[in-house]
Amino acid sequence: MDLRLSALNYVTSIKNGDFTVEEFIEKTLERIKDVDEKVHAFLQVSDTALENANKIDRRIKSNDKIGKFYGMPISVKDNMCVEGTITTCASKVLENFIAPYTGTAVSRLEFDDAIIIGKTNLDEFAMGLSTEFSAYGPSRNPWNTDFVPGGSSGGSAVSVSANECIASLGSDTGGSIRNPASFCSVVGLKPTYGLVSRYGLISYANSIEQIGPMTRTVEDSAFLLNSISGVDSNDNTTVEKSHHDYLQNIDAGISGKTIGIVSEMTNSDGVSTEVMNATNNSIKTFEKLGANCEEMSLGSVPYAVAAYYTITSTEAGSNLARYDNIRYGYDFDSEGFEFNSYISKARKKLGPEVTRRMILGGFVPSAGYAGKYFLKALKVKSKLTAEINNAFKKFDFLISPTVPIQPFKFGEKIEDPVSFMLIDFNTVTANLTGKPAISVPYENSNGLPIGIQIMANSFEENKLFQAAYALEKTVDLPEVPL
Repeated sequence: MDLRLSALNYVTSIKNGDFTVEEFIEKTLERIKDVDEKVHAFLQVSDTALENANKIDRRIKSNDKIGKFYGMPISVKDNMCVEGTITTCASKVLENFIAPYTGTAVSRLEFDDAIIIGKTNLDEFAMGLSTEFSAYGPSRNPWNTDFVPGGSSGGSAVSVSANECIASLGSDTGGSIRNPASFCSVVGLKPTYGLVSRYGLISYANSIEQIGPMTRTVEDSAFLLNSISGVDSNDNTTVEKSHHDYLQNIDAGISGKTIGIVSEMTNSDGVSTEVMNATNNSIKTFEKLGANCEEMSLGSVPYAVAAYYTITSTEAGSNLARYDNIRYGYDFDSEGFEFNSYISKARKKLGPEVTRRMILGGFVPSAGYAGKYFLKALKVKSKLTAEINNAFKKFDFLISPTVPIQPFKFGEKIEDPVSFMLIDFNTVTANLTGKPAISVPYENSNGLPIGIQIMANSFEENKLFQAAYALEKTVDLPEVPL
């Protein structure tokens, strides 16, 4: 039994009777037990997975109607609520918080008979780029465990890359799906803002974050998006759209399509030689597939990272204000404290990156500084959106490296927060503008992966999948060595 199966091949195998759901889940749990000490993808593993698998097998034997996932093991980033499970956001502040309900994206997977195999590791409250800021220890890259897996959805990427599940749900605020997808050689999609409900996602920055799939193949990404997308009465930011089958015509190709090569993201000083070479190769590949590639410019991109951190820190400062150890928290007696000193002391359990962003989020919108920082950041966001909307009048897609560099070693970047934040240089634009973007594994250099990012216009995920699928079919990458 091959745990490296794609989601679609898994469904076919179950339908053909090649193995039972229980057999596959049992093998998956054995795999987690064997490798997770090395990579630390999971914060918790389901203790009901085998029982749920057995129930689905009985329904299959009885010819009952079965959901499209047929008991497929899918992991979920631990900032999404799953009723009755501890949901920590990789923070000590929520180490005992049991979710009272299940978020919409997860419940849609469960409705379609996916088995949630466990909750995955992340940077605390999804604030980070390497999963080094988890309060429960970092996840490790399965291609080389001395290197980071990216973040903040590092555990989700690792769980798919290391064959500990077939797919995962991550969240993407500034690249938190695409960054680890690139670093771990999996497919990561940040959908159009409003396409997937955020209900049940513990908020970091409401105005730009999105839930999305992390999978082995582009087809699998489309398959999961079919399930989790759609309007939700619990999330007023979701958009009413006629339902698409994102798998339909996924193999249509991109002959005659126009692709803009974003010069600011591709030719900057921060792009490594290996990543630059891979990007140039991908451009040649697209041209061989019949696309017309042309360099273009988004002039506001150099200001996007600063604008992104200003806006998200402001929203985070507001969202995380609730963690005062009164409404949410841990066992810490208030006797002997006055109100403010108690909250201050209780928040000592927050990690350094969360603390940094909360302090920044209190400062930039404050009296005397809002115009200088926060309102200026909103103007950059607006200008960038206008630029990219104008670009999509000419181009079908925009491409760039997903991340300017390859995975780096633990501790190598975090001492310099500014250069660390610049790792987001190519990914934040899709979040600030609400556009869909996907990272596709493309090359492997020095044993470490490189991903290519493709962006499309809002709600054009069908086209985006066609471009990503066409690129994916041209590559032949090695298996993960773990």
